[in-house]
Amino acid sequence: MRTLGKVYLIGAGPGAQDLMTLRGARLLAAADVVLHDALVTEDMLALCPQAKKIAVGKRCGQRSTAQHFINKQLIDCAHKYALVVRLKGGDPMLFGRADEELSALEAAGIDVEVVPGITTALAAAAASKQPLTKRGVARSVAFFTSATAPEEAASSGVPDSDTLVQYMGGREAIATAQALLAQGRSPALPVIVLENVSRPEQRELRMCLADLARGLDAAHGPVLVMIGESLRARPQQQSSATQHAPQRRHA
Repeated sequence: MRTLGKVYLIGAGPGAQDLMTLRGARLLAAADVVLHDALVTEDMLALCPQAKKIAVGKRCGQRSTAQHFINKQLIDCAHKYALVVRLKGGDPMLFGRADEELSALEAAGIDVEVVPGITTALAAAAASKQPLTKRGVARSVAFFTSATAPEEAASSGVPDSDTLVQYMGGREAIATAQALLAQGRSPALPVIVLENVSRPEQRELRMCLADLARGLDAAHGPVLVMIGESLRARPQQQSSATQHAPQRRHA
C-alpha cells in the first residue's frame, strides 16, 4: 500500500517574493505539486520550478474553484505525491479557509503542517510606516472582512477596536466608513488605503474617514484599508508625503 504524502499549508506573504519565510521557500523548492491561490505571484512560483502547479485561486466577485473541490484535490494529490504544498496568500490561518482544508485532510488521515506567512495588514503597516498600535493612542487592532461566501449571510457589523484593518476593502470599506460616522466617530479619523501591498505596483492613498465614506477610485489589485488614530501622519511624513485626492466612486 502506497504511503500517503504530507501536505503543507504555506503562507506566501503579501506578495513580494522575499517576504516569504525561509521555511516556506525551502519547502516550495522541494515540493512535488503546488496548489496555489490567484494572488500568488509568478515570482513566488519561480521558487518551485520542479513542481507541478495547479491554480485553485479565489477572487472576490470572480469565478473560482469551489472549496470542496480544492479539498478533494489536496487529498488526491497526497495519494500521488510525497510533498504537497497548498500555497496561500498572506497567512494560511487568516481569511484563508484553512479550517475547511485542515478538517478534510485530517478526516482523510493525511499528515498536514501549517507554515505561517506575513499577513497583508502587517506588510501594509510597514509599507506606510504607520504602526497599528501606539502608546496612549491605540492598544487594540481588529482584522476583519465583510466579504462572504454565497451561502453565508453578509454581516454589517464593524468591530469595536482602536485600529481597524479591513481586508478586501473596496466598496465594503465605504460602507464601514459610513457606519463608523453614524456611530459618532470623527470625520477626520485617519485612513490609509493600500493596493497591491509589497508589490512593485503598490499604491498608497491617505485620506480621512469622511473622504472614505464618499467613495474610492477603482482598484486593479487587492485592497486593504486601515482606519484609526494611530495612522495619523507624523510631522516629518506630513511635510514630505504627497497627499492623494481619491476620485469618488459610490457603492
